[in-house]
Amino acid sequence: MNILSERIRSLSESATLEMTRRSRQLKAQGKNVINLSIGEPDFNTPDSIKNAAKEAIDANHTHYTPVSGLPGLRKSIANKLKRDNNLDFDYEQIVVSNGAKQSIANTVLCLVNPGDEVIVPAPYWVSYPEIVKLAQGKMVKISTTIDQDFKVTPEQVEAAITPRTKVFLFSSPCNPTGSVYSKEELQRIAEVIAKHQNIYVISDEIYEYINYIGKHESIAQFDSIRDRVIIVNGVSKGYAMTGWRIGYIAAQLQIAEACDTLQGQITSGASSISQLASLKAMQTDPGTSNELKEMVTAFKERRDLVIKLLEDIPGIKTNIPVGAFYIFPNISYYLGKSNGQEKIRNDRDFCFYLLNKALIAIVPGSAFGNPNCVRISYATSNDNLVDALNRMKQALAELS
Repeated sequence: MNILSERIRSLSESATLEMTRRSRQLKAQGKNVINLSIGEPDFNTPDSIKNAAKEAIDANHTHYTPVSGLPGLRKSIANKLKRDNNLDFDYEQIVVSNGAKQSIANTVLCLVNPGDEVIVPAPYWVSYPEIVKLAQGKMVKISTTIDQDFKVTPEQVEAAITPRTKVFLFSSPCNPTGSVYSKEELQRIAEVIAKHQNIYVISDEIYEYINYIGKHESIAQFDSIRDRVIIVNGVSKGYAMTGWRIGYIAAQLQIAEACDTLQGQITSGASSISQLASLKAMQTDPGTSNELKEMVTAFKERRDLVIKLLEDIPGIKTNIPVGAFYIFPNISYYLGKSNGQEKIRNDRDFCFYLLNKALIAIVPGSAFGNPNCVRISYATSNDNLVDALNRMKQALAELS
């Protein structure tokens, strides 16, 4: 007899966390594993933000906060949305959560009824399908290709819409592809959504500041659908604050209040200290922050390095990502090949072959909706990247 609920038995372990866990196990055995699976900046949180947290502790800000977050933080987020995105939100339309993942889950659970359809362009972040599954919704996948820079077209969105469609869920900059939608591309998608009054857009913008082509564009800027867009963002990627666990949504008041109700029954408010540290982060103008500029510059240099190294590996095909810190190369050339002992039947075999043979941890593309690709995170040092890609080249050269 299985004592666990069907709900939990239907969920899959996050592939990114699985690979990270396995690489840590090998490291614990003394193996020199290079982990290119984790979606985490390898930079430290800026000192000004850490100091704000220390001051909060010394001032005894160690008590429960309102479920939706401290008013000062929510007002600072509203100011950030005006400063960086030219979007007007009242602080009551902001809900602060324990990371952007909870923000997405809150929103999906508050909007999606059993049987409702959620359109998700693929490749997608690994948790999107599982969150939709928790809400008993039906995910409608739109496949994209490397030749279209992994970006969905408005025609594809229109073709996927049915009377049961409730949500369009996407990210820009995208995890796992690093693709970034332009203002013109978002406008054309917004025009499709505008024709269908019952569809809401969840816009995951957590990688907003890690953008190599200039100003971030949000789909919430278009008046025709503004009230139906839920922005998801947070401090983990742009401010190197993954462990602080602060994300947020900006949405119409009814949705924000619903997320407050749900969160109030599950986790209540996020850590008071993390919130006060995040307030300092929100007050940091990315246009004037040396720490943020240096981090983005370093990521861009690493991207260029990885692309150059991948070009030396036969059969690997990649686009040029312009945001986030991932590359999502097509590795289908190696599927079906063998070194005489191990056969690469699929993307998981490819990743575990590299983990066991070359001690490199990357993530299978099937977890992101594309089994012909893998995700490589370049959020590590140049030396690690050179070493890892050289190991990869040598290991793949043994396959035929």
